[in-house]
This record gives sequence, C-alpha cells and structure tokens, in this order.
Amino acid sequence: MLLSAFLMVVGTGVRSIPLTDLSIKKWLIHGGQLLNGLAGPTVMSAPPLLSTTWFAPDQRATATAVAALLSYLGGACSFLIGPLVVPAPNQTALPHSSADKSSAHIRDRVQIVLYAEFAMVFLLFAAVVAYFPSRPPLPPSVAAASQRLSYRSSFCRLLSNFRFLMIALAYSVPLGILAGWSGVLDMILTPAKVSQVDAGWIGFWSTVGGCVVGIGVARFADSMRGMLKLILLLMFSGATLSSTWLTLTCLPDSGSHLPLTTATLYTSCILVGIFIISSVPMFFELFIETVYPVPEGITCGVVTFLSNLFMGALLFFLTFYHTDHIDAVVVLRLVQITLMLLLRSDLRRSH
Repeated sequence: MLLSAFLMVVGTGVRSIPLTDLSIKKWLIHGGQLLNGLAGPTVMSAPPLLSTTWFAPDQRATATAVAALLSYLGGACSFLIGPLVVPAPNQTALPHSSADKSSAHIRDRVQIVLYAEFAMVFLLFAAVVAYFPSRPPLPPSVAAASQRLSYRSSFCRLLSNFRFLMIALAYSVPLGILAGWSGVLDMILTPAKVSQVDAGWIGFWSTVGGCVVGIGVARFADSMRGMLKLILLLMFSGATLSSTWLTLTCLPDSGSHLPLTTATLYTSCILVGIFIISSVPMFFELFIETVYPVPEGITCGVVTFLSNLFMGALLFFLTFYHTDHIDAVVVLRLVQITLMLLLRSDLRRSH
C-alpha cells in the first residue's frame, strides 16, 4: 500500500509540473499516468483483503462493497468536476481573434485540476505513512488466520481453475468495456445530441446509484449467505434489459427503435451503470470464495489487470475508429449471463 501510494504521489506530481514546452509536458503526463496505472491494480484489489483481514464473515461482503465502491464515487465526482471546472472547446469557441485566449483558459483550468488531484493524493499518502496497521490484534475469523498459498502456487492454481477463468472473463470483459465506455461517454452520446454537461450528470448518477445499490445488495448478501451466484444473475438480467433499452433508443439508423427522449436516455444509461457497478463487490466475494486459499490480493489483482486490459483495448479502438454503435454492450451482457449459468458455485472460504 505504501508503494502504491508513493507511485500515485509521484505520478500526479509529475503531471502537474507547469511547463510551456508541450512536447516535454506530454511525456511527463504520459509518465505520470503510467505510474498511476502501476499503482491502480494494488489499490483496486485491496478491498477483499481488507474485509477478510478486519471483518467477521457476516460483515465481509458489506465491507468489500464500501471499500470497492468508494473509488467509484471518486469517478462520479470526476463526471461533475470535469465539465464544471474545464469548459468544453465548443463552449469556449470565441471569434478567431480570441482563439488563443480560449485555449489558454482551458489549459489553466486543466492545470488547476492537476494541482487539486496532486494535493488529494499527497494527503492520502501522508495518512498511509502516519497510520496504516497491517492487521488487527486478533483475527476476526478462521479464514483471516489461515495460511495462504505462495505467489507461484497461487498463479498456478488460478490458471488451472476453470471456474475462476469463467468468472474472470464474465467480470473483466464487460466491466473493462464499461469503464472505457463511461470515460468517453460524452463522445459516444454526441450523435444523440447530448452535451458534455448532460453526459457528465448521466455518468454521475449512474455511478452514485451503483454505489448505493451495491452496498445495499452486499448487506443483503451478508444476511443471506450462499446466494452470490443468484444475486449476480439478477444483476446481469437487469443490465441486459437496460443495455437493450439504451441500444434501441440510440440506433438512429434502425427502422424500428424506441423514441429517444431525455428521460429515456438518462434512465437507461443510469440503470446500466447501477446494475454493473453494484455487481463489483459480489464478483470480488465470489472470486475469493472460489479460489480460497489463494491470497485475496493476488486473485483480485489478476482480474483487475484483465479489466484494465480490456478497457485499454476499447480506448485504443476508439482512438482510431470513432463509432457510436453500442449494441455490443448487449452481447457482452448475454455472455455474462451464459457464463454464470454454467458456473457451479463453490464457497470454499465460507466452508
């Protein structure tokens, strides 16, 4: 955790160095993003490890949900901060004589955001250095006190566990696509005449809704043990219906599609985010239950890496092929449901 926090401090600090030479600044920004990316899998895979180490079995799913979904709240805030602090180029399009002033204004606003991110990350790093115990004085459960496999044995166990590979595929592909999709939501919704501010509010409410629903579902999972597979199937069904609704409202070339209104667009997009984001803690718990006694950090680190890999593939594709076709999201939802129906639930850690 210390190393990850340090990498984030260096990454955000390098990005925020004020330079007039754009060629040098470009490489500093790429380098900073690389350091942030290296720290990402460790931080994003920490919630199941923290919940197992610090919480009793009937509290683990809730603790995992709170820790995992707090990062999504940060993403929700970015949907608002971006449009509110940094204006879109088309909103600051001034006469030709004022074009340079407009570009300078946008650069200044971006620099303010970079400074603010560096300050927040530095405060978190200081908190980790000041106080971050590795474990409680007494383990809260037998699973927390048990011996885990080594790194080499863990990777061999993961790669040879077919059930884990099925769950990893069902988790990483759709979630990675959603993460990349939501990051460029304003670009994807531009053909539907949706502004950057409206796209930001859609992303904000879908993320906040997913966090609230995810914590509520996790609390239910703690009270009704052994229902992770059923809960995920219900969430996938809701995500599939919402994705189909969104696709039918955003297909202008289709002969028979649903009418596109602000209400339907907001509702369908928000429901897609709610169902997918709220399923993240349940996925983490199912991963750990299936591959126990593989350490939680290794298991979730692998699936987080896979999710980031598919997100990068989507962003790379959109860089060269700008497209507004979103019907592939429905196909991914159906793949999720198929994989989960074929999965045989194995709650090793609980047993």
